[in-house]
Amino acid sequence: MSLDGKIADAQRGAARFSSPADLAHLEAQVAAADGVLFGGGTLRAYGTTLSVRNPELLAQRRQRGQSDQPIQIVWSPSGHLNPKLRFFRQPVPRGLVTTSAGAEGWKTDQFQYIWTIPEDKTHPWDWVWVLAQLKQAGINTLALLGGGGLAADLLRCRCIHEVFITVCPLILGGTMAPTPVEGAGFLADLAPRLTLLSNQTVGDEVFLHYRVLSPA
Repeated sequence: MSLDGKIADAQRGAARFSSPADLAHLEAQVAAADGVLFGGGTLRAYGTTLSVRNPELLAQRRQRGQSDQPIQIVWSPSGHLNPKLRFFRQPVPRGLVTTSAGAEGWKTDQFQYIWTIPEDKTHPWDWVWVLAQLKQAGINTLALLGGGGLAADLLRCRCIHEVFITVCPLILGGTMAPTPVEGAGFLADLAPRLTLLSNQTVGDEVFLHYRVLSPA
């Protein structure tokens, strides 16, 4: 994110302002997970997902008994995604979390895994139940890459256990620019609390790693 806490500018496009060191850091977190989760808006902004390419990270995944690539899971209740996005040509396993209507029309070569969530679990989304379905499919570790609305939902239901933030040396400003956690927000007394596990400075960027504390 920018120094003032924005993950994109006011046009809400793809954020391309981080360094190669940050991209390598992100790839390492992706490589550690069984699956990667992101919203349809994030996919539309970038058009692709981050696959694991580093030979050392690939070797570590094989040593742990994981497939070369984590399952790349899109959360899209509407299922309205452009099948011509480069994402659908990337050599990664793909999954979709959606509604019955959102699942219509998608083929197995586009999404190898489709989790169709019952309507009584989608208003609001019962993320504890949804994540249990992913775990039944062998996804024990999941990395959330955005966007802010999805992060807010998962924080609200206490489903996020660790947070990695890279603070980048620019200021974006603006009320329309998105932040890591969006939506209605949290009152201070009810806000998730974190404890710092590590921090590192690389060039002009600061890498922060937090653990989310359990509610008292």
